[in-house]
Amino acid sequence: MSLTETLDLGHAFKRYFEIVPAFSNVLRDEVYRIRHEVYCEDLKFEPLQRDRRESDEYDAHSLHFLLRNVQTQEFIGCARIISPQSKDPDYPLPFEITCADTLDRSIIDPALLPRHHISEVSRLAVVASYRRRKGEASKAIDIADEDFGVAQSRRFPYIPISLYLGTFELARLHKIETLFILTEERLALHFAKLGFDLKFIGPPVEHHGIRVPSMMSVSGTIKGMRPNLRPLYDVIAEDIKRNLPETGNGLPGIENEY
Repeated sequence: MSLTETLDLGHAFKRYFEIVPAFSNVLRDEVYRIRHEVYCEDLKFEPLQRDRRESDEYDAHSLHFLLRNVQTQEFIGCARIISPQSKDPDYPLPFEITCADTLDRSIIDPALLPRHHISEVSRLAVVASYRRRKGEASKAIDIADEDFGVAQSRRFPYIPISLYLGTFELARLHKIETLFILTEERLALHFAKLGFDLKFIGPPVEHHGIRVPSMMSVSGTIKGMRPNLRPLYDVIAEDIKRNLPETGNGLPGIENEY
C-alpha cells in the first residue's frame, strides 16, 4: 500500500459509507432487521422470528448505530454497545454471564468498576454481500491481512474496522472508559496490531464458536491510534456528530426515545 493510500482511509470510506446513530424507533428497526438477516437467517446463531427482527433484553440499555451505503442509501451493517441498567447497575453484561467462571479477576474484575463507565461491544453485523470472502459463510464479521490492500476490492476492507471505530466514538461521547468484547482470538489480535489498547482478560470460552474475552481502553485507543487509522476515525466521528438527533445538549441517553 502506498503512503497516499495509507493516508486516504477516511476519504475512501466517505465515498461509499456513513455511520448513522440509531436513536429513533425507525432506525432501530433497521438494526433489528439486519441482525435477523445475519444472526438468524444467515449464521443461524439465533432462532428465526416471525417479524424477521432480532432483539433482546439488552437493547433498551444499548447505544445502536448503522452503516449505510451512501450511493444506494441501503443500511448494510450495525453494532451496539450495551451499558449496565441504570435502575439495576449490578445486572451483569452478557460477557459477565458467559465468562462468569473463567474471567481472570486478577487482571480486571468488572463488578468493581464504576458501572456507568463500562459497556460491552455486541451484535456487530454486516449483510452477506458486503461481508463474505472465500470461507466466510459462517462468520459474522472479520478482519484479515488482505483487508489492507487496494480499496477497489469487492469486499471494501474498512467495513469491520469502521464499525469498531464507531463504538469507540459513541463510547467517548457518553463518557464510557472501558469496552469489553467477546470475540475470536484472531480478530482480537488484529485489533492489537492496529494499535487498539486491548488486553485479554480470560481464557477462551464456547459461545457460537471459540471466543476470548478482552477489554479495551477507550481513551487509550483513541489517544494511541495509528496515523493511518486517524483519518478514518475522524470521518466516522463527523458522521456521528452530524447524524445525532437534536436534543438540546446533543447527546441522547440510552433509554430515551426520539
